[in-house]
Amino acid sequence: MSNNNINRRNFLKSSLASATVLTFSNSIFSQTQTESPIASTKYGKVIGYIDNNVSCFKGIRYGADTSTVRFQAPKVPEKWSDIKDATKYGNSSPQGGRGENQSEDCLFLNVFTPKLRDSGKRPVMFYIHGGAYANGSGSSPLYDGVRLCNRGNVVVVSINHRLNAFGYLYLARFGGAEFADSGNVGQLDIILALQWVKENIAEFGGDPNNVMVFGQSGGGAKIATLMAMPSAKGLFHKAATMSGQQVTACGPWNGTLRTKAILEALKINNVQEIRTIPFQKIVEVLNTKDPVLSFGGVNFAPALDEKNLLRHPFYPNAPEQSNNIPMIIGNTHDETRAFLGGDESNFKVTWEELPEKLIPNMRVDIKPEEVIEKYRKLYPNLTASDLLFKITTASRSWRGAIIEAEERAKSGFPAFAYQLDWKTTKDGGKFGAPHASDIQLVFDNIQKPGATAEGPTAQKMADIMSETFIKFAKTGNPNNKQIPLWKPYTMAKRETMVFDVPAHLENDPRGEERKIFEKVPYIQAGS
Repeated sequence: MSNNNINRRNFLKSSLASATVLTFSNSIFSQTQTESPIASTKYGKVIGYIDNNVSCFKGIRYGADTSTVRFQAPKVPEKWSDIKDATKYGNSSPQGGRGENQSEDCLFLNVFTPKLRDSGKRPVMFYIHGGAYANGSGSSPLYDGVRLCNRGNVVVVSINHRLNAFGYLYLARFGGAEFADSGNVGQLDIILALQWVKENIAEFGGDPNNVMVFGQSGGGAKIATLMAMPSAKGLFHKAATMSGQQVTACGPWNGTLRTKAILEALKINNVQEIRTIPFQKIVEVLNTKDPVLSFGGVNFAPALDEKNLLRHPFYPNAPEQSNNIPMIIGNTHDETRAFLGGDESNFKVTWEELPEKLIPNMRVDIKPEEVIEKYRKLYPNLTASDLLFKITTASRSWRGAIIEAEERAKSGFPAFAYQLDWKTTKDGGKFGAPHASDIQLVFDNIQKPGATAEGPTAQKMADIMSETFIKFAKTGNPNNKQIPLWKPYTMAKRETMVFDVPAHLENDPRGEERKIFEKVPYIQAGS
């Protein structure tokens, strides 16, 4: 696992939400049905619990145990006749460095709803977690949907799905039909969860014809990819990507090189062996050096497999199948302070050190000395450390979002672009507005474990962002009384909502920074 991922997790200090397990036996419950809500899904009944007048269901199975279909498309679950406990989160996908329950039996989702079976036709806010394509789960307290439900009368769904090698190891060139989907089974899991929503969400008071997918970091990238996958068409109706983009997918040859590296690390000669070895052995080799990139362990990403993904998500243009889907595309002002800020030396960089610091962290091939010179003219009062974070954010994290916004504008179906400028006071404010800081604000969960939003205007910022996303989920238009008029992004003006207190619309924020990098081709890391 890369140091970047470790640093990010250290900053976020994310942890699992605790859940009170209700003791029951078959149909005899210790609480009344009012206190312990029961819902009927296509596959069987589940019992949840009430939190602040919201019915919460955690760990609902939407797919069968994937150990039986390792590297293959997911299967729907078997029906059950008893009432399943849905008061605690389900297993997360196997991954490195995390303490939560891990298992290949990981296709579970969570539903938060104001009311069951009332024909409410509430908008559905379907959240996909970040963690690149390598780690994470839908179990973080920051994704708890109770406050969104109460604030906006919406239904909130979060999911687990297969990650890293289990979800994205491209084995198609090593075997037969059983490996044909291997490079995208994590995406197929998400599609199966969306199909579950289509078939079951009315039971939970949601509208299957009004589903908004939203996700941060890797979650946003997964959404950008879904927008180009034919099998996802029609399963969601609005999309919001938060600091997460997927402009280009992993090509088949690079995917093959990465698979070779994993197989060699496992000392496997017959590819069929990888279908049956203990999953822990696969987890042990995820840190294997990536044979394509100059940094980190093996990079996993959706594969351009010509079966499930027929084109790059946002190259050479926005995917036509999703052009009519209203879209929000956003990033934070100080993205890479979350990635690089875990190393205290990055706050003490000298001008002599800066070029070498930039080379591995810009992720685009451009002369660092030239970039530094231009930035020093733009920002003469900033330190070398300040420029390290600013330059890497513009070249690495922000660039893909700009490209996606541009392609949507060119398509004639422009997206709503945002930049989160609001800065937390946590740790003396040294992290600014880092990667992932918009999650807690959109969910209005700034008091939850793992939240980093601190300061006198933190709740106001949460009010602004949560109300805006709720309005978008309901109507496809984010405009509401909390913000000034938000105009879609055009090539002429590059309209961008700057989320701060107060929020304001700005044309082409950081435009001079954008121009520095636009002459350099952008190929997403891992493609």
